[in-house]
Formats: sequence, C-alpha cells, structure tokens
Amino acid sequence: MKDDIIYLVLLGLCIGFGNFYRKIQDPEQKKWIGTAAGLLVILSTSGFHTLHMLFCYLVCGLIIIFCNRKSCHMLSFAFMFGYLFLFRSVAYLCCEAPPGHSNMIQMVLTLKLVGLAFEVNTAYLKSKEIDRTKKDDSQDSLVEVLSDNEKALLKLDMLDILHYSFNYVGVLTGPYFTYKTFRDAIYLPFSTKADCYGATVEKLKVIPLYAGLFLLISYIWPLDYATSSEFYEERSFIYRLMYVWPTFFIFRMRIYTGILLSECVCTMAGLGAYPKGCENKCGHGPSKDFSSLISNPPEDNDYDFETVRNIDVINTEKCWTFREAMKYWNMCVQYWMAMYVYKRFPSKKYRTLATMAVSAIWHGVYAGYYFCICAAPFYLPVEDIYVKLFIKGATGTKLKILNVICWISKFFAFSYMGIAFLLLTIDKIWFYYGSVYHFPYIMWATLYIVGVLIAKSRKTKTN
Repeated sequence: MKDDIIYLVLLGLCIGFGNFYRKIQDPEQKKWIGTAAGLLVILSTSGFHTLHMLFCYLVCGLIIIFCNRKSCHMLSFAFMFGYLFLFRSVAYLCCEAPPGHSNMIQMVLTLKLVGLAFEVNTAYLKSKEIDRTKKDDSQDSLVEVLSDNEKALLKLDMLDILHYSFNYVGVLTGPYFTYKTFRDAIYLPFSTKADCYGATVEKLKVIPLYAGLFLLISYIWPLDYATSSEFYEERSFIYRLMYVWPTFFIFRMRIYTGILLSECVCTMAGLGAYPKGCENKCGHGPSKDFSSLISNPPEDNDYDFETVRNIDVINTEKCWTFREAMKYWNMCVQYWMAMYVYKRFPSKKYRTLATMAVSAIWHGVYAGYYFCICAAPFYLPVEDIYVKLFIKGATGTKLKILNVICWISKFFAFSYMGIAFLLLTIDKIWFYYGSVYHFPYIMWATLYIVGVLIAKSRKTKTN
C-alpha cells in the first residue's frame, strides 16, 4: 500500500508538472528540464539504486555510439536484458533489494535503450541501402532519402541518449515511446497546438471508478485468501475455481488506473500529440507523412494521442476473443515486442513463443510470469479452432450465443492464467492450481483434441 501511495503521488506531480513543461519554447532548455525532473523522480524512488540506471545508460549508450551498427541492437538487447535479470537477483547475492518502483523504472529503461539501438540499426541499414542504390541508379531523383529523424539517429551522442532515457515523461511506468516520438515532442509545434488539458481530463474522469472498484473488490475477495488452508478445506471446488474471476478483476482495475495515469503524464506534457490525419498508431506514431503540417499546424481539435495510448479499456472488456483482447492490452509494449522480437525472430514457427518468453523475462524473474504469459500460446490454438469450427460463418441468435460463450471463456482463461501472475512463486501457484486439480488445463487439452477430431471429420465428409 505504501508503494501504491508513492506511485500515485509521483504520477500526480508529473501530471501537474506537464502544464509548465509543454510551454517551454527553447528545445535545449526543454530537454534539460525534462531530464532533471526525470532524474529527481528516479532519485526519490530509488535512492542509491539510481546507480543501476546510470550504469545501464552509460554502457548501452557506448554500445549504440561506438559499436558496429550492424550488431549494436543485438549487443544492447543482450546487455540490457542480462542486466535486468541481475538487477532483480541482487537480493539473492546478499545485497539490498531495489525498491519496487526501481524495478519499473529499470523495465522502461530497458525497452527505451534496446528500442533506440534497433532504431539506429534500422536507420543505418537504410542509409547503406540508399548509398548502394545511388551507385546503381543514375536517376538520383528517384532515390529514397533519410528523414531528419533518421539523420539524427545516425548522429546520436551521449547527451541525446541521456535526455531520451531520463526525461520525466514515462520514466516511472511508461508508456514506451520511440526516440522519434520524443524528438518530435521537443522540436515540433504539435504539443502547443493540441488540447493537452482536455485530453488529460478525459482520461482522469474514469480513474476514480477503476480505483474505487479496485479497493472494494480487493477488500471483499483478497488474493491472500486463495493460498490459505481455509480456502482449500472450507470452500467447494466451484468456489475455488471461480475465485480467479474477482482476483483478475482486481488486477484489471489496478492496471487500468496505473496505465491511464501514465498516459495522463504524456498527454499533459504534449508528448505523442500528432494530427489525426497522420493515422497515428500506438507506439509507432504517424503512419503518414506530416512534413507539410509542421509549418502550418492544424487547430487543436484535429489532434490525438494515439501514439502513447497504452490500453483500450472498452475493447479489452467487450471484445469476444482472447486473441483480440491481447491486442488492446499494454499496446505500446506490445508494439515493442512485435517490432523488435516477433518480426525479427528468425523462425516463424516459434516467433510467438519467443515473443511471449521475452515478455515474461521482461516482467520479472518470478515463476508466475512464465506460468501466465507463456501459457497463452497454448490456449490460443484451442480458441482458434472453435472459432473456425462454430463461430465463423454463424449468424443471428446463434452467433450472439456463441460470442457470449467465447467471451466467458476468454475472461476465464485470462483469470486462470492471471492468478499465477499475481501469486508469483511456484509454491503458491501450485497450491492454488492443485486446489482446483488443474481442471482448466485438462479441459483445454481435451477441448483441443475434440476440436481437431471434429475438424478432421468435417474435412473427411467434404472430400
């Protein structure tokens, strides 16, 4: 509870500070003030452990600038994820464990620095391709050119990396944003034109509801009860099995509250503000060229903050399938995982499992993260096969009923996997899963086998 209070207070201060920060006109001054505020946030939460973040910045910055840019992204990935594991393991080495918020700061810093290395690598490869094309093609007018942002990536220095790494916006809990998004917020006029205050208030309106539901439901159905002897001895199998529903509801309300507050830090500071016509995407930013809008920016009602939107609460709750719900959850981190793990993994067959494994490693060293996140690839084929067999092509009342069944199955799967994420340690997870006799996993395996048999039977009849 103490950590939650510190977290809320710091996010509140960061949101308020944004009203002053976004009005700073001089880019250099804006960068230094943002970095100073970010380092102050880190020092106030981490104290001596701030040295971990500074060391990572120093080493990874040197890798990005001085190592071969064909491989700097992989070296940065190996170093940052290796250090993240070491950072979380210091308690086992007879050292003082870092505070909880330090872990979140280190997680965000890992995504930023590794993502930056990948951005540099992409810009470098593009520059080499342009050089090769120029040599092979005499029609220079047709040759692609580097953008200003790509040129800046190839000329990075340690100060640039310092400002990106430790700017107060997102330093505590994210969301992840690219170096391009950060640079645009410093140099482009959009943050002064967008309705930053209105966008922030719109998000703040719903936060009391989520926070209130979190406090109420966690009081009625505490997580600790699921690992008590009374839970197993006095409660029925059905009660124990259904207990995952309120625990995952509590988790969702807490995550919704935290993520929306983090988004508010971005919106109040103006980071991630782009014209709507640019077709902005979460994490990525504009998918259309906006160079013509820089000198003549549109009015304040023509902007959005889609670039830093990290969660879509409405669609997470109301969509029918597990696969679809995954797309609306922690979207900026998912963008990072998709761009730098999924799309770059050499084996198409195992890229989903590899992405889930990296996600689990990023979340922490506890077994619960692996139980939860790495279980998803095994549930998805079950859902996919029944969607294909029964929902695809269904219409009318039948479709509505099947969608509701799929929705219940989706949240039950999330809830059952999610309780492992909350219980963390193997002994607690095994106690709970043992109390329900691992019934969901047995049920999903059986459903998959039955689904495969039905699919084969239909195929045989068709032939």
